[in-house]
Amino acid sequence: MIERTLFGPDHEAFRDSFRRFIEKEIAPFHADWEEQGYVDKAVWNKAGANGFLCATLPGEYGGAGADKLYSVVQMEELARSGFTGIGYSLHSEIVAPYLLHYGTDEQKKRLLPQLASGEMVGAIAMSEPAAGSDLQGVKSTAIRQDDGSYLLNGSKTFITNGWHADLVIVVAKTNPQAGAKGTSLLLVERGMAGFDKGKRLKKLGLKAQDTSELFFDNVRVPAENLLGGEAFENKGFICLMEQLPWERMQIAVTAVAAAQAAIDWTVQYVKERKVFGQPVGAYQNTRYKLAELQTEVQVARVFVDKCLELVCDNKLDTATASMAKYWTTDLQCKVMDECLQLHGGYGYMWEYPITRAYADARVQRIYGGTNEIMKEVITRAMGLGGK
Repeated sequence: MIERTLFGPDHEAFRDSFRRFIEKEIAPFHADWEEQGYVDKAVWNKAGANGFLCATLPGEYGGAGADKLYSVVQMEELARSGFTGIGYSLHSEIVAPYLLHYGTDEQKKRLLPQLASGEMVGAIAMSEPAAGSDLQGVKSTAIRQDDGSYLLNGSKTFITNGWHADLVIVVAKTNPQAGAKGTSLLLVERGMAGFDKGKRLKKLGLKAQDTSELFFDNVRVPAENLLGGEAFENKGFICLMEQLPWERMQIAVTAVAAAQAAIDWTVQYVKERKVFGQPVGAYQNTRYKLAELQTEVQVARVFVDKCLELVCDNKLDTATASMAKYWTTDLQCKVMDECLQLHGGYGYMWEYPITRAYADARVQRIYGGTNEIMKEVITRAMGLGGK
């Protein structure tokens, strides 16, 4: 197989260090976290203390000034291990970058060090009961008051890290009559009056990842908590569009890593499991099926690695990120289904990693924008956009 040239020795040393962290601080507890529906807050504090949160932030904000490939290493290792309850990537590579790129000096100095240390857990609230992939359909409103503050009303759903969240970037309409051009991003903090968290949602997969409903009932958000300050009022949609390609690439990274893990587990299983007196792996159907899957995952990995090179050069465009997200997540689900089939009845048992990975994979084709929306984005870039 093609040798990966994306990572240098320092990245691989970081990978080894993070693997040890996973083995010590995550692996022994993840099954219990799946039962309770959320990870313990301590794993956030320990990650922060070990430098595993917001590593790409500049040193002045508590990061290490590392390139994005260090975060990619973490995404791959968590996906490889099947530990999907850990919401580090959303916290470090979605929430923190919004603050870094658009926040005021005061917002960055006050909030980013707390995200880097794990003192604060970050979330971003886009999806609503009636607005998922269509961010232009957001109904939450944040109306400016005479004193400059914003009165926030609405609800959000399917919010990753929502139950633990101390800081939530909320997408809301500050000028509802202007449609997408009236969208702003507000920094809502734990303890603000009228900000309530609903029940943790029970999901098909990702059972250890806290996913919650959030409610905003006349939440008075100070003017200084408008992300970017007054200059960014009604410009939130532009910020979202700029950041979504990187979010979608993160999904693609985890899709390929999880698919490879499924193949690796299955290869080991079919070597040991015997049917009619010989290993399942001895049958031509098994060997050819795994050869096909490995080829497709190898092709996907080469494409994703190329996209990551573009990310590092700030050249990744929205359509290419959408291609990566849709293609790899469709492939991930295909691989999980085929590998589960090769496990036979044991593939349906929750204690087997392939079973949990099968359940975890399905949402990948939905969040970050459904794969149908990805195809719409791609066709528009081809000049074939519909109404």
